[in-house]
Amino acid sequence: MWIVKIEDILLELTFLGTSASAPSVHRGLSAQVVSYQDQRFLIDCGEGTQRQILRSGLGFRRLNRILITHGHLDHILGLAGLLSTFSRWEAIDRLEIWAGEWAMERIHDLLYGVVLRGARPPIDINLRILEPGLIIEENGLQVSAIPVSHRGPGCFGFVFEEASHRPFLVEQAEAMNVPSGPLRAELVAGKPITLPDGSVINPEDVLGPPRRGARLVHIGDCGSTKGLQKAALEADALVIEATYLSSESDLAKKFGHLSAGQAAEFAQRVGVRHLYLTHISRRYREKEVVEEARAIFPNTTVARDFDHFQIKRAE
Repeated sequence: MWIVKIEDILLELTFLGTSASAPSVHRGLSAQVVSYQDQRFLIDCGEGTQRQILRSGLGFRRLNRILITHGHLDHILGLAGLLSTFSRWEAIDRLEIWAGEWAMERIHDLLYGVVLRGARPPIDINLRILEPGLIIEENGLQVSAIPVSHRGPGCFGFVFEEASHRPFLVEQAEAMNVPSGPLRAELVAGKPITLPDGSVINPEDVLGPPRRGARLVHIGDCGSTKGLQKAALEADALVIEATYLSSESDLAKKFGHLSAGQAAEFAQRVGVRHLYLTHISRRYREKEVVEEARAIFPNTTVARDFDHFQIKRAE
């Protein structure tokens, strides 16, 4: 089913933490927020994420869906403080946490064994085990989980895809004397209208050909890109780690991570529009990571904490 819109509503991506394994002076631990219309998703929740949310200006409202890529502590420890704050501030009344089975075991122990310690949760908490495939479809956005190879079982990436739609052709509507307001809304809803002069305008008269929506692929920590080509193919944006440089590729392989060069080669191979690198190690200068990646894939950004991007579909 095509979704018709007069104006594009953009996917938005905010980086809250971009450091690998441990925080640095300038980078917090892994966390990003993806927004679309009134939907918000927190991906990973490293230690200190709640403070990063406040500093970013995003606030806690409607931040009730958390997607966890894997169960390593630098990606989940912030859940304890976040739940505690949610409990005190009453910012939300329900919380969904999606994670693989092994990650969820650790999350359950953290929340129910430490934060709550047998007490009744002050908000409705729904822990959902991830499986590959579509997990959320709502208001024109699909969110899917894809299996990722990292250290340990149950690691996932996420694909955010705006539903295909037919654009409203404003100039064509004006040429046919369709006034702004409710009549245009009727056409957008797929209903014909009758103008005051008696002429009938059909939706097909003012709607363009179908266009695919924007697609954001968030892979996060990853030891191998094998099997990810289909999910990332021609994505408008790809978020993936760059924990090492190619000069230490042996360490990258040993610890289940990628180098900046490997991430860039993957982006080039699958034809993404823009590459966003995160999970940056303190052992390197940002300039080194940028240079290695851009030598292979020029349209690369090494993300910093609080960077904000709008993800638009390819024209």
